[in-house]
Amino acid sequence: MQVLNPTWIGKTCLLITLVTDTMLRNLVRLHSRVGHALSPPIVYPRSQALNLPLPLLSVNSKYYSIITERKKFYKDVSISHGEAGGMFEINLDQRKMKTPGGKLFTAPNEALAIAVANEWDTQKDTLKFYSMHMTTLCNTALDNPTFRSKDQIITAALKYLETDTICYRVEEPPTLVELQNNEWDPVLNWIEDRYNVVIGSSTNILGPEIPQATMDTFRQHLGSYNFWSMTGLEYVITQLKSVVLAFALIDKHITVEQAVLLSRLEEEFQIGHWGNVEWAHDVDLYELRARTAAGALFVHFSSESSTVKRKLMQD
Repeated sequence: MQVLNPTWIGKTCLLITLVTDTMLRNLVRLHSRVGHALSPPIVYPRSQALNLPLPLLSVNSKYYSIITERKKFYKDVSISHGEAGGMFEINLDQRKMKTPGGKLFTAPNEALAIAVANEWDTQKDTLKFYSMHMTTLCNTALDNPTFRSKDQIITAALKYLETDTICYRVEEPPTLVELQNNEWDPVLNWIEDRYNVVIGSSTNILGPEIPQATMDTFRQHLGSYNFWSMTGLEYVITQLKSVVLAFALIDKHITVEQAVLLSRLEEEFQIGHWGNVEWAHDVDLYELRARTAAGALFVHFSSESSTVKRKLMQD
């Protein structure tokens, strides 16, 4: 089991708090201009939402839809050890939290429970559900709304390798070509050496052809993660649109800030060339950092109580 560095965890938690606070201030401005278009509600059939005890839902005709904000309805947040299975529960005042699907909200270890409780405890007068990424990831792992097995999650995650952000290169302009080579090649070389695989890059619209041996190696490695950790890792991969960057982040080869910057390299290049759209690009950047940081912490916290074997990793 990989030992977590308290300093790394502390910095990542601080990053989530800082970027989320900034993100929320900008989202208020954004919301006033474009309404709810940026965050459409997730809907659950009425049959799946009837048992939800927390006021997280609003009635919408045939369905209950999860709202993004509401007035705070509790004062104290606490965690308690569950009666069975060694799980930890979250209490809002004297009420046990439940998931959107009606299950008792439980975390597999104390570290993850504290992270979730902190999200609820730091909310002000209005609850910002869209900023509570750790809670959302736990709900996803508990409810499994898409009814997928771990193998199916692994398959979905590996599909991103076929269209990995850092594997697609441009042929022009020369300055962007040089930037991609200088920034992306070191990470690509690192993962190929780390896992003894071949990935490569391409300027072809179809991208590089990933050898089956590489896919098999990564599938075997991902199989060493538990269901919760895979839920978080897939989340990080989808945020960065890159298996390579997600692996480098989880292995702590790069930081959250570096991972996000590398995933947005071409966009940042265009911003540097054409200029920044007032506050809009900042919102995207801060939000992506917050989601990526939360996902990385979720992977590490949910792996804490399990023995993740890393037979494929070089010493």
